[in-house]
Order: sequence, then C-alpha cells, then structure tokens
Amino acid sequence: MAFSREIEAFIKEFVKDLREDNIAIFAGAGMSKSSGFVDWPELLKDIAEEIGLKSEIEQDLIALAQFHVNQLKGTAKLSRKIIEEFSEQAELSETHKILARLPIRTYWTTNYDTLIEESLRQAYKVPDIKHSIEQLHITRPKRDAVIYKMHGDVSLPNQAILYKEQYERYYKTHEPFVTALSGDLVSKTFLFIGFSFTDPNLDYVLSRLHTATKRNHYCFMRREAVLSSDDDEIKNYKRRKQELRIDDLKRFGIQTLLINDYIEIPSILLEIESRFLKNTIFISGSAENFSPWTRNEAQEFVHSLSGALIKNNYRVINGFGWGIGSAVINGALAEIYAHPGKYSEDQLLMRPFPQFPSEGQDLKTLWEEYRQRMISLSGTSIFIFGNKLNDEEVVVLSNGVIREFEITIEQGRIPIPVASTGYAAQEIWNLMSQNLNKIYKDIEWIIPLITEICDKNFDHSKLVEKIIKILQTLGK
Repeated sequence: MAFSREIEAFIKEFVKDLREDNIAIFAGAGMSKSSGFVDWPELLKDIAEEIGLKSEIEQDLIALAQFHVNQLKGTAKLSRKIIEEFSEQAELSETHKILARLPIRTYWTTNYDTLIEESLRQAYKVPDIKHSIEQLHITRPKRDAVIYKMHGDVSLPNQAILYKEQYERYYKTHEPFVTALSGDLVSKTFLFIGFSFTDPNLDYVLSRLHTATKRNHYCFMRREAVLSSDDDEIKNYKRRKQELRIDDLKRFGIQTLLINDYIEIPSILLEIESRFLKNTIFISGSAENFSPWTRNEAQEFVHSLSGALIKNNYRVINGFGWGIGSAVINGALAEIYAHPGKYSEDQLLMRPFPQFPSEGQDLKTLWEEYRQRMISLSGTSIFIFGNKLNDEEVVVLSNGVIREFEITIEQGRIPIPVASTGYAAQEIWNLMSQNLNKIYKDIEWIIPLITEICDKNFDHSKLVEKIIKILQTLGK
C-alpha cells in the first residue's frame, strides 16, 4: 500500500521509537467505537433527552453531563449508563490486536471499557491496570504493559470522571495521574488514536500539560468531509478550520496525520508491524549430526551468524534447539558483552521448549503454542540443519523444524532456508522450489540470492555474509 509522504515519514520514525522502547498509545472513544461501543454523543443521548437537549448538536458534552447531574442532584443515572454501555463483551478491533502484538509498554486512555487489557491478554501479555490513584503506587509482578485509565473503569462507574465539575477539579483530585502523564509526554512518543480533538476529555488534560511537552507526538485525523452540496464558501470554511485545528495541536507537540477514513489506521499499523518485525530473526534448527560439516564447522557457523545478527542490530529469537541453541546464545552474547554500550541483551530472546506437560496441556500442544508465539514475534525465519534421533537411535529429519517452516508461511513471514546445511533445511528448500514466486511475492529479487545459499557447493565461509546481505536488502 502506498502512503503519503507524511505517513511514510511517520512510519519510519515510529518504528525507530518502537525499537528504542519509547512509544506510548493514547486511546480515545473512537478506538473503542470500531468494536461496537458508543462514543460520547451516543453515551449521552438518553441523558440529554431527559433534560430537553440533544447530544448530537451539543458542542460541550461535559457541560451537558453536568446539567444532568444538576437536575437530578446526583450521578446514579450516569453511573448506570456506563455499566449498561460498557459491561458487555465486544469483539476486539484490528487496531487493538495489532497494537497488542507490538512491544508497547505504556497505554493511556480516557475510555471506561476493558478492550486494551483484553487485547494484551490475548497476545499473551500481562497488563498492569491503573484506574485509581491507589493503584499507581503498586506494581504488578511480571507486567508487560501499564494501562492508565485516567477517567476510571467500568468496574467502578461511581468513580468515573464524567461531568464538568470533575474535569475542573481533576488536576487536584487526580494530581498523580497528571504528573505521570506529564512525565510520559516528555520521555515517550505518543500516538493518539480515536480522538476528534474536540473531545473535552483531551482538551482538559492537554490544557494542563502543553508547556511540558517537548517531544514530537502524532495523531490520526480524518480529512474534513466536503460535501457535493457545499458551496465554495462552506468548503473553504471547513478546510480552514481544520488547518487551524492542526496548527493549534502543535502547541502540544502533536503532529497531525491526515487520513481519508479511519479504516486506513489498521493498514498503517500493519505496515509498522511488518517493518518492525523485519528486525527480528527467528533461527530454526536442531542437529544431532552435522555431516558433511564437522561439528566445529557447524557450530562456528551458527556462532558467527548469531553474532553477525547482533552486530547488525537485529534481534534474535531461538527455541534452544538441540545442538544449535548453545551456539546461538554464545555467538550473540559474545558480541553483546564485547560492546555493552552498543548492543543489548534485549536483542537475544531465548524460548526453551518446555519438557513436561503443564496446566493440563500435553507437550505437543505446548510446543505448538511456543512455535506460534516465537514466529509471531519475528519477520524472518532462518532454517539451518534440522535433524534428530528417533526412538531407534536413527538420524531423521526434524519434524519440528518442518513445522516451524509451515507456521512461517501461515503467518506470512519470510523463510530463508540455508539448504547447504542439509537435512530439514534442504527438505524445506525442496518444498519451496515449486512455489518460489508465490512465497516471495513482491520480493522476487530474493530468489537468486536464496538459490545461491541453498547450493550444497556454496562456500561455507561466505554464508554468514550472504545471509546478512539478504536481510539488509529486505530491510530496505
């Protein structure tokens, strides 16, 4: 998919910040609306009618909620409305799913629903949810991401931030949230999703923070719809107002990404995910027998390959395959420890396969889940060797390596079999050979390079250099 110059520049910067662990998401009502939940005008529709107003034509919805509280002398009706609208289960949107798969550790939201935490759990991540001041002082063990629900949660609707008086007093009643948000806005790059930027939720928050923000942040905004029935004056007025809104957001360090429709957002996020994953390489392989290589030659190759990947700023994932895993670890760590200020242990992700059944699941099921998870974290899979001893102590092809190739194809990742290492890697190349144009659709240039490293007569000493060249070209 072709993107505008501005979107393309954003994608490049966003991927860079992802790799440096500097990203935060700020989710508004629009992000949940795509999953079937209501936005503010819909939430307050019945509330407005009870006091003789219409939420769809009111500009200050926070004031509208305040009018209702004033009339009824209480918030019980508003609290019940939150329970009614946000307690039901909803389908996760594609946007939620993609964001949950990415290594994003910080989420801020003004939404009351539980979609963000549900999407993280489905991605096998542990969310640490903060919807009250008391929770800010507690850190959940083994958390993968923090979700700041600054206006409350559906589980405690009577504590939700809803009406004008609450917003006016928020910087006093919820000062720790404002402080935490201020710090994140200075240290992280925010992507705002699901805000119209006329949303009073955001206006009240940003009005307290704009002097502190120094980084560039981003938001998606739909181009102002110009109707065929609009005359030139109206068209010019709409465009001018949007231009002024975009310029005003720059006071908060927010750069606007104009899109024609919100359905474009998942496509942009998918492109971000694809580019980010290209920097993560899954090494698949196991070996009981290295023939015609010697054991030392084979392990030196794996050691050098792993170290070269680290040196070229890739992340390496491995399941600690028999005869291969230790060389992957040693090669990566040797490079990391030789240059501790340049490379990081975070570049090596080891996922040793479980050896015993767990939580009612047999080993076959657990191994399948491990494989699915490891490959989902990568953009490219490299297949080397691939053999094992069967029950009769005979060397056979590794069905696990073959399965990892199948998952790589199923998940749309890029396979690189090093068939010159033989065994399952050779078998994978044989399976691929009849469908190379389909497997490498849109990157057909890679075929002669893959063919070269799959030649059993290819110079082993040049394999690492050739593989790195393929990966670097893919990255471009």
